[in-house]
Amino acid sequence: MIETARLAGFFTAHGIWCVSEGETLVPLIGYLHADGEYGMDRLMYDDYAEGVRAGQDALADGDPSWIGAVLVADGYVHLDQGKTDALIVEAVQYGPYRRSMQLAVPYRTADDPRGFAVHKPKFMNADCDDPEFDALAEAFFVGTTSHTEAHEVWEAHLDESV
Repeated sequence: MIETARLAGFFTAHGIWCVSEGETLVPLIGYLHADGEYGMDRLMYDDYAEGVRAGQDALADGDPSWIGAVLVADGYVHLDQGKTDALIVEAVQYGPYRRSMQLAVPYRTADDPRGFAVHKPKFMNADCDDPEFDALAEAFFVGTTSHTEAHEVWEAHLDESV
């Protein structure tokens, strides 16, 4: 699941990079092949929700060549301060024991008078024991830093107050 958490971090960082200038993220599915190569498909549909559903279906079905996959979509999360824009992330590790994790990365939109900001990820669900969770979280952040351009945007706009 460590490789899948890194994959999730990489593509979540890519999503943050995309929304940092005010665009709505086209849902994307990123995947890891056995040779270590990443691939990505954008799910462009007339209806945003239809694109997200197509991504969820792709995650559920998997592909024989995928070791892991992640769906990143623009959405909302409910926090103490109310409904907040967020990238919603669902990641799946395939194989004999399928495992998954879900998280949200809240952000403040670029058109906010205070400017764009990235907040702390909120891990909502992970198929792991408590000791393994720390390793998954660390792998996620390693993945975010591996996307150099996106990580620069993330770091420049990090607001850990939320």
